[in-house]
Amino acid sequence: MKDHHGCQVQATINLLSGKWKVQILWHLSFQPLRYAELRKKLRCVSEKVLTEQLRLLEDSDLVHREATDSIPPAVTYSLTAEADRLIPLLENLCDWGCAHFEMTPSLPRPKEAALDETRVLSTV
Repeated sequence: MKDHHGCQVQATINLLSGKWKVQILWHLSFQPLRYAELRKKLRCVSEKVLTEQLRLLEDSDLVHREATDSIPPAVTYSLTAEADRLIPLLENLCDWGCAHFEMTPSLPRPKEAALDETRVLSTV
C-alpha cells in the first residue's frame, strides 16, 4: 500500500486510487453483479485489470466475492458493510464534481439517495 504519511484522508485516497476502483464500487452500490455484468458496464477495462482491481478491493474488505460450485463457476461481487459506508462520500464527490466542472452525472444515483434528496428538498 502507498505511504499515507499518517494522514487518514490520504490513506483513504490511496485505497480508492486507480482508474477503475471507484467505478466498480459505484456500480456495485446499485446491486450485486456478476463478473461479466461488470465488464459490460466498464467497457474499456481489460479482463486482467478488472480481476486485479476486484482482488485489491476484496483484500481491502470493500468487495465480497461469492462463487458457486457450478460449471463454469458463477461469481458474484457485492459491497461489504465497509464499502456501504463509502457510498455517501462518493455521492458527495459526484455532487461537488458536477457543480465544480458544470457536468451532468454520467452514472445514475442509487434510488435511496434520490429519495433522500427529494425528502430534504420537500422539507426546505
